[in-house]
Amino acid sequence: MLRSVNRFPTILRRFRHSKSHWSEQRKKQFPKDRALANYDDFYGSVFGARWKNIRVALQCEHKYFALVNQFGDTEETIGLLQADGAIDVRQIYNAQKNALVTDNRDLFSGDKVYKMGDRVQAFQANREQEEAQNLYRADPEAAPSSIGKSTTNPPSETEACEVVDHKKSLDKALRDDTEIDYQRLVDPAVSSAALHEFVPATKLKGMEDFVFESEHYKYYSNSTDFPLNIVMEDSFSIPETLHLYTYERANVSTFRSPRKSATGVLSHFLFDGASCLPPLALDVQPGERVLDACSAPGGKSLLLLQTLIPGTIVMNDLQESRCNRIRSLMRQYLYDYDEKWKQRRCFITQTDARNLREYGMYDRVLVDVPCTNDRHSVMQNDNNIFKPSRVKERLRLPELQAGILANCLQLLRPGGTLVYSTCSLSPVQNDGVVHMALSNIFNDLGITVTIRDLSLMMQPLRDVFKFANPGTLKYGQLVLPFLPANFGPMYICKMVRNE
Repeated sequence: MLRSVNRFPTILRRFRHSKSHWSEQRKKQFPKDRALANYDDFYGSVFGARWKNIRVALQCEHKYFALVNQFGDTEETIGLLQADGAIDVRQIYNAQKNALVTDNRDLFSGDKVYKMGDRVQAFQANREQEEAQNLYRADPEAAPSSIGKSTTNPPSETEACEVVDHKKSLDKALRDDTEIDYQRLVDPAVSSAALHEFVPATKLKGMEDFVFESEHYKYYSNSTDFPLNIVMEDSFSIPETLHLYTYERANVSTFRSPRKSATGVLSHFLFDGASCLPPLALDVQPGERVLDACSAPGGKSLLLLQTLIPGTIVMNDLQESRCNRIRSLMRQYLYDYDEKWKQRRCFITQTDARNLREYGMYDRVLVDVPCTNDRHSVMQNDNNIFKPSRVKERLRLPELQAGILANCLQLLRPGGTLVYSTCSLSPVQNDGVVHMALSNIFNDLGITVTIRDLSLMMQPLRDVFKFANPGTLKYGQLVLPFLPANFGPMYICKMVRNE
C-alpha cells in the first residue's frame, strides 16, 4: 500500500487573540488605571488610612440631588419626590442649625493644626529623589547622592590653578587663544546612546517641553509672603425659592427621571449634591451681577437662576462645544429662554477666563476651574486627563487654575465675593492654587483678600455630606466621597476682595 507523503513541512504558528479579546484587554493599561495608580501613590500618602474608604467610594456611582424646576409643574414635582421618600435639604439644614449649641463657634476660632503641607512636601521630596535616580541611572550610587549637596572645603592652590571656566563658550575660548576646555568636546568614540545616560532629560532633543512629575507638586507651598486674613463666616442659607431634594444617608435609592412639564421644560435637574455648595456659598443678593467664569455644563448657573435672585448672570467658557452645552441646558429648564432670559438676565460668552477684562464689574464670581475631575478619571476612559497624550496638560493644571483665579479676583469690585471650587481631592489644586494665586496677585497688583472660613456654616450639613477635618485645610472646605453619603469630591473656598 502506498502512503501519501506530505511534501510541505508543517509550520507551527502561535495563535494571537484580537485586540478586543479579554486576555489582551487585561494586559492594556487604560487611562483610568493610570489615574487610580497615581491617586494610590499621592492620595495614599496625603490621606493615610482614610484613602481606602475614599478610593472605594470614588469607584462607585455618586449620589444625586434633585433641583426642582421653578418654571415647570413645581408643586406636582415636589409631591412626587416626597412620595418617593426624598427629603428637602433646606429643612435638614435649618433643623440641624437650630439644634447646634451657640458656643460651637469656639470649635474653629483658634489656630488650626495644619499638617497637610508636611505630607505634600514629604511626597514631593520622595518623587524628586525617584526621578533623580532614573535620570542618573548610569551611576546610581554617586550621582543622586550628590544632588543638592555642596562641598564646604575650599580647593587647594594646585586645584585652583587647574580650574576651567565652564561658562566660557568654545568659540570664545578659541578667539581669546586661551586654554580650551576639552571636557566640552564630544569624543567620537562614545556612542550617542551612551551620551543619553549622562544628559538630563530636559536637554534631550525633542524633550524641550518635558515636565517632571515632581514639578506638579511645587505649586504647593506653606510659606506666606502676602497679608492673610481669615475670618469665620457667619452667613449661609438655602433660599426659600430653591427646592433641593436628596435621600437620607445610606439610602441608595435613585431619583425618577425628569419629565416634560406643561410649560415644555423639564421637571427637575439631577446632579452631584456637592455641586450645590459653591453657588450657595456665593450668597448672591437681589439684583447683583454674577459671573460664572468656567460655567459648562451649566448646572451651577442653573441653580443660581432657580433662586430668582441674580440681576444679571454671565456664563463663560472656553470652547464653543461647552458653550453649546450651556445653551442646551438652559433651553431645557428655562421657559421661553431664547426670547426672554437671553435678552434680560442670561448671557453666554466664549473666552479664556484668564483673558476676561471686565475689571471691577462683578459683585459675585464663581470660579469652578478645570481640574483632574477625580471621580470621572477613575470611572471613564473617554476625555480622561490621564491619557498619555495629556500628561503635559495635567501637570500644568495648577498653573492654569492659579491664572484663572488671579484674573477673576480682578473682575470683582472691592468688597465683592468669589468662590473657588474644584472636583478634586488634590491639595495642590485646592489650597495650593489658592495660596499661589493670592501670592501672585498681591506681588503683582497689591490686591488682598479676606478668606471666609466656612467650617461653622457647614456643620448643619454634616448629616448630608462627609467633610474633611477643617484642621487639615488651610483655606477651604472639602467634601470627601463616602459610601453612605457618596457625594463629591468638591473643594470650596470663599474669599472677599478687600477695599
